[in-house]
Amino acid sequence: MPWSPRAALLRDLVLGVLGIAAFLLDLGADLWAAGQYARHGRYLWAALVLALLGLASGALQLFSWLWLRADPAGLHGPQPPGRCLALLHLLQLGYLYRCLQGLRQGLLAWRQEAPSEFDLAYSDFLSLDISMLRLFETFLESTPQLTLVLAIVLQSGRAEYYQWVGICTSFVGISWALLDYHRALRTCLPAKPRLGAGSSAVYFVWNLLLLWPRVLAVALFSALFPHYVALHFLGLWLVLLLWVWLQGTDFMPEPSSEWLYRATVATILYFSWFNVSEGHTRGRATIHLTFLLSDSVLLVVTWVTQSAWLPGAAPLQLWLPVGGASFLLGVALRLIYYRWLHPSCHWEPDGVDGARGLLPPDHGLLPRNRRASQLARNFFPKARAEAAVPGKGDVNGAL
Repeated sequence: MPWSPRAALLRDLVLGVLGIAAFLLDLGADLWAAGQYARHGRYLWAALVLALLGLASGALQLFSWLWLRADPAGLHGPQPPGRCLALLHLLQLGYLYRCLQGLRQGLLAWRQEAPSEFDLAYSDFLSLDISMLRLFETFLESTPQLTLVLAIVLQSGRAEYYQWVGICTSFVGISWALLDYHRALRTCLPAKPRLGAGSSAVYFVWNLLLLWPRVLAVALFSALFPHYVALHFLGLWLVLLLWVWLQGTDFMPEPSSEWLYRATVATILYFSWFNVSEGHTRGRATIHLTFLLSDSVLLVVTWVTQSAWLPGAAPLQLWLPVGGASFLLGVALRLIYYRWLHPSCHWEPDGVDGARGLLPPDHGLLPRNRRASQLARNFFPKARAEAAVPGKGDVNGAL
């Protein structure tokens, strides 16, 4: 049953509220864990938690501020003066301001009996930025925090209640960001193909199944060799940063700020796949998966030979088959998804999806999120090729 525009807006409002709740829950769990570490004299662990939190929040606010500055004048209507916006971002409140702005716009459009095309397009514009920021925050903060908590649990030989809360909230945050980002990108397609709940679920599951063994391998290595994990990350991060640079990214509004994006993508690639350039991605994805698998195997070999260093070494014998099975199942589901469930394999006009992007080409003044559109072209290369064919995709030239 296709979604009507108002029903889609209501759905997005609910998802937006849940996204803010998940973000605040994850933030509260991290601050709680840092306080507990400091209370028990584990000042280094508390400092690491706060450092990861501060670095990720700073990068997130910088992305948000640079994007706001690059947006066309008057696009966002009445809003606080530039100095107030800068102060909000300096106080690490810029992301929450964007979330509230998106909810306000969505509520404004939902209250209309027949929402205007501009209000619908502007709602999409805001939600796309929020989804991208949420994804960046996930891999800059939630995933490293999850790795750190797992390393602490493995090193200490036990898990406290607040650590279990941190692990659960990190998984919720990562899951939510991946699914929300995948859903948001589809609003940028020239014509949106069908994407059922099953396709979304498979996409979500294979990402988590491939992410979990990677996080586990790094966490075990960190627990055994805490003084060398920073060197390991820095070495791989530099290689991945070079790879991203060689692909000639052009995402940020200014060349000087492009390195912030490249550094963020290199961090994402340390844990998971993220496409940064147009064209068929099978070769690049295979190279990245092989590279990450080889590195994870080396880490596993290292900690298997030194497992006696950790308290309660017996359970470690279970991690290897669990991680291996998770990886193999994730690869199988990934192949199934791209072979039969990827949206570009079921190309149909926009109207059948019931989403709110059905706009004629003469609506050129409607807001168009260039940043998200570029990522969508990278993620759906076949869809982009189909859209270039005359008669396909040109019904949605504005969004």
